[in-house]
Amino acid sequence: MPDNGEYRMYVGAYTADESKADGIRLAVADGTGAVRCTDVVHTAADPSFLALSPDGSTLFAVSEVWEGRVLSFAVCDDGSLREVNSQPTLGSGPCHLSVHPSGRFLLTANYVSGNVVVHPVAEGGVLREPCHVVQHSGSGPSDRQDGPHAHQVLSDPTGKRVLAADLGTDSVYVYDFDAESGHLAIRTEVTVAAGAGPRHLAFHPSGTRFYLLNELALALTEVAYDPETGAAEAGRTLPTVPDDHREKSLAAEVVVSPDGRFAFASNRGHDSIAVFGCDDFRLLGIHPAGVAGPRHIALSPDGAVLFAAGQDSGTLRALRVRGDGGLEPVGEPVETPAPVCLLPVA
Repeated sequence: MPDNGEYRMYVGAYTADESKADGIRLAVADGTGAVRCTDVVHTAADPSFLALSPDGSTLFAVSEVWEGRVLSFAVCDDGSLREVNSQPTLGSGPCHLSVHPSGRFLLTANYVSGNVVVHPVAEGGVLREPCHVVQHSGSGPSDRQDGPHAHQVLSDPTGKRVLAADLGTDSVYVYDFDAESGHLAIRTEVTVAAGAGPRHLAFHPSGTRFYLLNELALALTEVAYDPETGAAEAGRTLPTVPDDHREKSLAAEVVVSPDGRFAFASNRGHDSIAVFGCDDFRLLGIHPAGVAGPRHIALSPDGAVLFAAGQDSGTLRALRVRGDGGLEPVGEPVETPAPVCLLPVA
């Protein structure tokens, strides 16, 4: 970690087709949100989502290709990455991964094949062969919902359960998680409106609710959650774009501020970020993202700055979070090819 108040941010990208990206890039930000991109720290094929181990020693990445893989990298003192190993995801198009709070398991969602896989993580960040796979089933009314499409998988704050959002089945699956074997057992299923297309969710710091972003419906749903039992119940749903917006858009990412006051959701096409108040769950405003195609957003470690990754513009942008949740641009957009995931590191 730099000694001058700066912190690192790893940038995942799409590398295929006409992309100028060739792997995972390292950026550096300071307390104001000013950003500079440095070098590619490791080449990889479509490292479209990144996650860090709880102790910060290992970075994991998906390789979002047909025969999906997950990659493990040791984080060096200077921020560079040293590849440890990789494993197949037993599915196609892995688009999201997260690390269990214990650090002993890696969870991955395969979008194309609609399944979720668990890999044990050994000492030194070594990935072992998959120990459990869960296959989703079902479909929805949209042409994007021809079958299951697992889009995210993550642990709840207690680590006792794992949640998987599936865009294809309009559901969030809540699984009991065995922290010894790494096995998943279905606890409950939360369904949303047909055709909503749940993409990602983010927990409130209280652990008693989460916010589910519906990609196709361009809407955010507040879901009550009982961390003791794993019971979940969908509540109110609010739009992430203005009522009169008619152009094609897709919701992309949701994050919650560390103090639990605000939830932020990005919209591609409309190229905006909607801000919601969490205390009474209401839309506070919709702000320009400052990039084209904000596929991913992330908060600085202290929550004072929100970063937006513009896949279509090839830029990332810093936005200062005001006391009322409003967003103000910081500096100019920073060029980096096809950014689709931002991972600030405290």
